[in-house]
Amino acid sequence: MNTTAGLEAEDFDTLDNILDDLRERFEETPQWEFCEGFLAAMVCCRRPLAEDEWLPMLLGIDADDAEGGSFADDAQRQQFMALWQRRFDEIKLALDTPVEALDDDKAYAPEVMDVRGAIASLPPEERAEIDDSEIPSFAQVWALGFMFAVENWPEEWAAPKDKDATKWHDLSLEAIVALTEDDTDVPTLSALSEDGPPSVSENRLNAYGEALWAVYDLREIWRNIGPRVAQVIKEATPGRNDACSCGSGKKYKKCCGA
Repeated sequence: MNTTAGLEAEDFDTLDNILDDLRERFEETPQWEFCEGFLAAMVCCRRPLAEDEWLPMLLGIDADDAEGGSFADDAQRQQFMALWQRRFDEIKLALDTPVEALDDDKAYAPEVMDVRGAIASLPPEERAEIDDSEIPSFAQVWALGFMFAVENWPEEWAAPKDKDATKWHDLSLEAIVALTEDDTDVPTLSALSEDGPPSVSENRLNAYGEALWAVYDLREIWRNIGPRVAQVIKEATPGRNDACSCGSGKKYKKCCGA
């Protein structure tokens, strides 16, 4: 049984600080919400991804620097990787634990931000100073992170051969892709609190729930099917009276087949 302690608020703050530091050297280093989606995809991936595969792809670090990549130092790298592994184990445990509803304490709950809700909570004068034209919709960045992993390892996300599993697989990915789109409906609900200002539409919250169940489904699909098996192609063996393939000029039975 996995007994790794889940991350606390201060742990996510530490991750944010490390990513902010990395971003000073590599502008494309993503926010944690993107990493959270990417991490969920790693848990669901058909094949475990090695650190030297995913870390440069996700963080834009220098993969050739054996001393610690582009982290400030080895201590920072170790701190990031330790927190990453704890979150990985936490998500894996949640997805492997049967739940009946997403509000179950044991259910997977992504670390996502309601940026539009936060802006809506500001005083009018502060709100007026913010250009909200590029503010992401609720859970949009999380979904983009998930699909980033899918798109960069397409061979691990190819549809299964079984028709029923293929349908299940495709519908699950479609549910997550839908969340990468902007929420253009009128906001009527608060995403993360009962008394917060309206920041998401009802359709968006429903799509969010469908995407979370889709993550469970994708995890279940690959757990049932297992990793891909590499095809082994065996070279044809010459007949006993054929010329030996080693080029000796002798018959196979009197040479390599003796």
